Amino acid sequence: MELFQYLFQDFIQRLLYFLQQFPTVSSALNEGFLQTLKLFAVTLLGALPLGLVISFGSMSRVSPLRGLTKAVIWVIRGTPLMLQLIILYYVPGQILGRSPWGSGEGGRFLASAIAFIINYACYFSEIYRGGIQSIPIGQQEAGLVLGMTRRQIFFKVTLLQMIKRIVPPMSNEIITLVKDTSIARIIALQEVIWSGYAFLKGSRGYSGLVWPLFFTGVYYLVFNGILTLLFGWIERKLDYFK
Repeated sequence: MELFQYLFQDFIQRLLYFLQQFPTVSSALNEGFLQTLKLFAVTLLGALPLGLVISFGSMSRVSPLRGLTKAVIWVIRGTPLMLQLIILYYVPGQILGRSPWGSGEGGRFLASAIAFIINYACYFSEIYRGGIQSIPIGQQEAGLVLGMTRRQIFFKVTLLQMIKRIVPPMSNEIITLVKDTSIARIIALQEVIWSGYAFLKGSRGYSGLVWPLFFTGVYYLVFNGILTLLFGWIERKLDYFK
């Protein structure tokens, strides 16, 4: 009976302590996740169009341009994003004597955004290239016979079919991007993982709290669940290309 009473009192104390921590932890994690969402959105806005431009370079009939583009893609895809982020953030300051990104959270965010945009644009470019080259060449020839320009053929014939084909691999890369935003903490960008880890190392008024770090996984699961439903809806909307 005494053991049961002791365990019950211990449970109540732990529960009260958890409830005391929760407002502070949830507020910090919400701020960190907002930074994660900003980095995610900026990366998509920059990488999606840039990836299409890079894909044109990798398919160019101009050999030097095609070779240079493929070399850049090879380097970016062949090295870790974390290493690229560290080089981009620290090396210019070592060379120039001062950081071109500025100080504070704004500078770290700018460097992270540029590194992520370049990295994901190269991955997206290969998906675009595969989608474009998967369209039968006969459709382009038929468009030329009908008097369409190459621009008209791309936007009215190739592009729409390409979008249908690249949605599954593109959705996979975008979901990976959500999780990769956590890499930005390597330069102390205060995204959601950084916010959770702060409670473990004691820089948020609490020390040794592990559960906030694991709780960050809920944010990723919910957001990726929403993205999965969104891409599933997009695929169903594009079924008329079958």
